Amino acid sequence: MVLMIMSVEAGVRHDWTLDEIESIYRAPLPDLIFRAQTVHREHHRADEVQGCVLLSIKTGGCPEDCAYCPQSARYHTEVQRRELLSVDETLAAAGRARDQGATRFCMGAAWRDVPGGPQFERVLAMVRGVRELGMEACCTLGMLNDTQAEALAGAGLSAYNHNLDTSPEFYGEIISTRTYDDRLLTLARVRRAGITVCSGGIIGMGEDRPVRYRLLQQLSSLDPHPESVPVNLLVRVEGTPLADRPPEDPLELVRMIAAARILMPASFVRLSAGRLSLSQEAQALCFLAGANSVFLGDKLLTTPNPEMDTDRALFDKLGMRLRAHAV
Repeated sequence: MVLMIMSVEAGVRHDWTLDEIESIYRAPLPDLIFRAQTVHREHHRADEVQGCVLLSIKTGGCPEDCAYCPQSARYHTEVQRRELLSVDETLAAAGRARDQGATRFCMGAAWRDVPGGPQFERVLAMVRGVRELGMEACCTLGMLNDTQAEALAGAGLSAYNHNLDTSPEFYGEIISTRTYDDRLLTLARVRRAGITVCSGGIIGMGEDRPVRYRLLQQLSSLDPHPESVPVNLLVRVEGTPLADRPPEDPLELVRMIAAARILMPASFVRLSAGRLSLSQEAQALCFLAGANSVFLGDKLLTTPNPEMDTDRALFDKLGMRLRAHAV
């Protein structure tokens, strides 16, 4: 057992070069998937996927200009603004998620900065309630200060999601209302508070492969690695600046997941937004490439997601199962 632990730790690096990442990403697909699956099996069960549910607890009206997001107040989309849910509404949804097999419940609010006062106290009560249900609790609320991060930790928050989205060089093409350093500072505050980090990115926004290599380098240089790495495929929403982007090749998503698995072997790599556009075969390749978490339910915040029965049928076909317990 000691030898196995030593070999696992020896495989964790934070100094991957761009040349190394490019070599991994561009490898022949059978070789890439084989390597990723080998790494995956050293750290995770190959037949098990964690189920998560993501609920929008405050919808729309965000002042930011993220080009992919239908919740921005700057764009004309069909998203209807909705103020912060009550604690009871949120915990009822969490209970339903648990009954569906989810072990992580994620709460997202369309804020730029987390507000103080009664709204924040309500979020803390939500976190405590989700934990009392025996589930992991994750929040994505925007930028945090140190006091808020410590309060969330005190309430029992398991993880905080704050995606880097893309590379530092391409970031300005997508967002102008928040800097890349702002995102890194929020992640540092989350880490200092003792909350695990959930951070990943989006492909299909018009970036080229070198942009993806840099995003992977940024994520894998964090020490420790993010415990959770969501890999999103752009969901094109009418009214947003990226609505007319051509669809991304699903095999690029497979490559992104495989590279993330190799670079960050112990992390949960989450097959996130965009699954509805993937065939069952493409999703199966993503699992072979090292994805070991999905979001359940028919919505991811405001964008569509496969129905629960569809996911269960897919897992049955693949001989896979939902993880039965929280991490």
